Amino acid sequence: MGKAGLHRKFAIAGRREFAVTLARMSTISFAPHGPATEGFTDGADGTRIHYEIWTPPHGVAPADTLVLSDGIGCDGYAWKYLAAHFSKTYRIIHWQYRGHGRSGLPHERTRTSFDDICGDLEAVMKATHTPTAIFIGHSMGVQVCLEYHRRHPDAVKALVLICGSHGYPLDTFHDTNILRTVVPALLRTAVRFPSFVETAWRTLCSNELTYQLATHFEVNGRLIAREDFAPYFDHLAGLDPQLFLSMLKNASEHSAYTHLPHIRVPSLIVAGTADGFTPHWLSEEMHDHIPGSELLTIPGGTHTAPIEHPELLELRLEKFLNRLTAPAQQARASTV
Repeated sequence: MGKAGLHRKFAIAGRREFAVTLARMSTISFAPHGPATEGFTDGADGTRIHYEIWTPPHGVAPADTLVLSDGIGCDGYAWKYLAAHFSKTYRIIHWQYRGHGRSGLPHERTRTSFDDICGDLEAVMKATHTPTAIFIGHSMGVQVCLEYHRRHPDAVKALVLICGSHGYPLDTFHDTNILRTVVPALLRTAVRFPSFVETAWRTLCSNELTYQLATHFEVNGRLIAREDFAPYFDHLAGLDPQLFLSMLKNASEHSAYTHLPHIRVPSLIVAGTADGFTPHWLSEEMHDHIPGSELLTIPGGTHTAPIEHPELLELRLEKFLNRLTAPAQQARASTV
């Protein structure tokens, strides 16, 4: 093996060690009331998919199951407060997309379509013996929830769609479509020069300047604690950039817009008026097209509203969920 080959071998080994270290840190950081039950299942192509389950304390029957779907590049940071709050009364399943957290990388980095993602979610539902649930998505997780409902409507009891879009998110990022051109170009660069892009990616994501720019211009840094938001960048730095860009490209080409009028389950839509990633008007559009849906608008809320305004979201979501689960809880009580 030549010198160039040795350099590449050690570079790959270093990236793997870095990824393993982050994977060990990548379970949700909220630790509701005890350790989670963790497991793995396989996607259709054999990719290992990681999931975590929290159940209420001993003696408390779960009101229902909540399935949490992240945004792209995320491994649970957005659920820190919501999951801690609702794990007292609900069974909670949080799963990680392929290449995220402790889930494995697909053999082919291009296997990041919604066919693959929804197939992985279906595998998680089967592995956890969960025939039906309430699906909650943040950012790209909104598209995942909508697409899963299109494919498996009987499995979805209700939808909670937080700071997301019904489709084509790169066409509306900060109300411009510039990223629709930029992302494919970046993906081609990542495929052609993987080592260079991976080094640049890790440096950029772990740079303090990147964090400061994000908290000053994209999210409300006055409302976000560093320990709540910094894990996002830690996890992002360990992602394979080719997989991330491939998944982002696939998300940019996906739309569930025509499916919205066919949704017949209770739906709560949450939007922040200062969200530049998925502008507020997208949520209004979903609200207009999903029959009987409810809309919570958070004044000044950005794309990270779940960790900026957790109490407001907890109260509104609790009201929404109580209406769904109260009849079942009353029926159980009457049989005791």
